[in-house]
Amino acid sequence: MRFTFMTLFPSIVEGYFSETIMARAIASRKIIIDYVDPRDYTTDRHKKVDAPMIGGGAGMLMSPQPLFDALAHIKASSPDAHIIMATPVGKKFEQNDAQRLAHKKHIVLISGRYEGIDERVVESEVNELFSIGDYILTGGELASMVMCDAIGRNIEGVLGNSDSLSMESFENTLLEPPSFTKPLNYKNMDVISEYLKGNHDKITTLKTQLALCKTKYFRPDLYQKVKTKGKL
Repeated sequence: MRFTFMTLFPSIVEGYFSETIMARAIASRKIIIDYVDPRDYTTDRHKKVDAPMIGGGAGMLMSPQPLFDALAHIKASSPDAHIIMATPVGKKFEQNDAQRLAHKKHIVLISGRYEGIDERVVESEVNELFSIGDYILTGGELASMVMCDAIGRNIEGVLGNSDSLSMESFENTLLEPPSFTKPLNYKNMDVISEYLKGNHDKITTLKTQLALCKTKYFRPDLYQKVKTKGKL
C-alpha cells in the first residue's frame, strides 16, 4: 500500500512514521510513504500557493492551480490513486472506513491549510471527504496522519499478531473489554478472577458482557446500534 501525503509541511508527517509499528511496516515494504508539496507545482514566481477568498471572508485559501497540477502529476503514474481529504464537512471517519480503505493500492491524503482549499479541487478531484471529529485544526496533516495510521494497521502483515485486530474497540460495534497484565494485585486492585481460571469459553462470554457494559456506559450511541442489530 502506498500513501502519498500532499502537504506544504512534509516534516510534520515524517517524524511520526520514523518510529514503532509504522516504521517497521515501511522497512518491510508493507507500506510506502511519500510526499508531494504543492509549492513545487505553483506557477507563481513568489511560490505562493494561497490567495484571498472571492466574495470576502477572513483568511486565505489554497489556490487551485498548484493542487490540480500536483494531482495530475500523481495520476500520470498512478491513475487509480484514491484521493482523500480531511475536512469538517466530511463524513465521520470510522473503523469500517479504515478496513475498507486498507484494500486500496494507493491513497493520496490532501492536507489543507489556511482556511482550506478551493472548492473546485474538491468537486473534481477528491474521491472521499472525512472528518475525524467536530473540531477545527490548524492544518490537515494531523487528520491525514490519523487516517493513515488507522488504515495502515489494517493492512495484512503490518501488525505482528493479526488476531489483535479482532478484539479491538469498534469491532462488532463494541468497545474493547477491560484488559490486565501482571502483577495480579497492584495497590489492592485485583485482576478479574475469571480471567485466571483458564476456561476460555467462560472468559470469552465474560469479555463480551464487559464489552457491552463498557459500551453502554461510555458510548451509548454505539450500544444503541448493537440493540438495533438485535445482538443483545
